[in-house]
Amino acid sequence: MTLKDCFYVGTIVSKFSFKGEVLVKLDSDDPELYENLESVFIALGNNLVPFFVEKCSLHKSDLLRIKFEDVENELDADALLKHKLYLPLSFLPKLSGNKFYYHEVIGFTMEDIEYGYVGTITGVNDSTSQALFEVKNNDKEILIPMNDEFLEKVDRENKKIIVKTPEGLIDLYLG
Repeated sequence: MTLKDCFYVGTIVSKFSFKGEVLVKLDSDDPELYENLESVFIALGNNLVPFFVEKCSLHKSDLLRIKFEDVENELDADALLKHKLYLPLSFLPKLSGNKFYYHEVIGFTMEDIEYGYVGTITGVNDSTSQALFEVKNNDKEILIPMNDEFLEKVDRENKKIIVKTPEGLIDLYLG
């Protein structure tokens, strides 16, 4: 299993008990999806190492309390702190309509209803208050806010996203 075959679930942020339990800060709008995990991959160095879950439950709203097999004490748990958890992409439920996963639309073409061809989506920047499509048009990068009002259609069959951006936005980058 490699990183490109997986998606990020969250990061181990603290120990929970002297019996080796840990708390994971989830990166999810739907934490309940992770309540019944059987196993996860933990990034240790350059490797994804499988860990089997003895038990897990939600702790507060966005934390997952996990007891891994063979993690028996605080020292074992210490070794896992600040490491990232991953699951195979196949674990994700299929989305339809205009809902999509960020990794799914990379490589899609973007078209604007008024402007026409915008470019190819090369990434999603979600480190800002509003997530942005990163779109490449020749040697220029265009940032399009990921806004439901702008998103007209996700066409999976033709690998295309159709948007309707405010007048002049694309010209700011290409003008």
